[in-house]
Amino acid sequence: MTLEGQGSSGKLANPGASADTTAEAATFIKGNSVNPALSLEEMAGIAKKLRRRIVEMTGKAGSGHPGGSLSAADIVTALYFSVLRHDPANPRWEDRDRFILSKGHAAPLLYAALAESGYFPVEELTTLRALGSRLQGHCDMTVTPGVEISSGSLGQGLSFGIGVALAGRLDNRDYRTYVLLGDGECDEGQVWEAVMSAAHHKLDNIVAIVDHNRQQIDGWNYEVMNLEPLAQKWEAFSWHTIEVDGHDLSRLLAAFDEAKKVKEKPTVIIALTVKGRGVSFMENNLEFHGRAPTPDEVEKALEELK
Repeated sequence: MTLEGQGSSGKLANPGASADTTAEAATFIKGNSVNPALSLEEMAGIAKKLRRRIVEMTGKAGSGHPGGSLSAADIVTALYFSVLRHDPANPRWEDRDRFILSKGHAAPLLYAALAESGYFPVEELTTLRALGSRLQGHCDMTVTPGVEISSGSLGQGLSFGIGVALAGRLDNRDYRTYVLLGDGECDEGQVWEAVMSAAHHKLDNIVAIVDHNRQQIDGWNYEVMNLEPLAQKWEAFSWHTIEVDGHDLSRLLAAFDEAKKVKEKPTVIIALTVKGRGVSFMENNLEFHGRAPTPDEVEKALEELK
């Protein structure tokens, strides 16, 4: 479907972020937007910056998952710099919106967004996967500020998110829960049990986002486990279903805004993306699902992401 418009914004400026990010960032204090919303151009600049961070981090670490991190950069930018109600100065604020990264191998993307938002200094990104670092290859909620779920085994994030959403309902809190899944992750049976459960409980305070880049570690989805027709599957489980270009910030924001208006059923946003987006030699290249760029490739990628 065609979507237009954009949602509201407000974020806390990051004292540890780069100077230009700090200048661009809006300020968010416990649900009140005190600065104007970021423009689409400013948000596109942040998305490009997150992609640069992903390349730099995985390149320095010599390992990691750049492809699926790059494909979801626009989704995460829309969330952290416009949609989510959150406070980096108070990561455990009870009324914060929750972001659940179910596709945990995209940790470099989440770390980049958290650092640029102000949860920890951007300089810490260079410690990705280092012994003793808070930024491990898959997220650890016990050590990294802003991380809501310890991840690694795929297929569990939506179930976790449903528990969080149900807790919010029971506690009469108005926070919303957003769960980012990979499309290859949707091979897992637990995902569909969770899909059924959320609809059964009429959870209108949860939004699933599927990063539909059409690839997984073992190959193209249609070769490994054909998911199509994906949208119709979610619809059959009584979810409000939105398909959108996952690299179009205006349409992503409109989709998130639409989801807020849906009552008595959960919403899924199927974001059509390209794995490795933004780096020509990584786009649709299965090799970069779990291979870090070499120093030469880092240089080439950063040149493209200027």
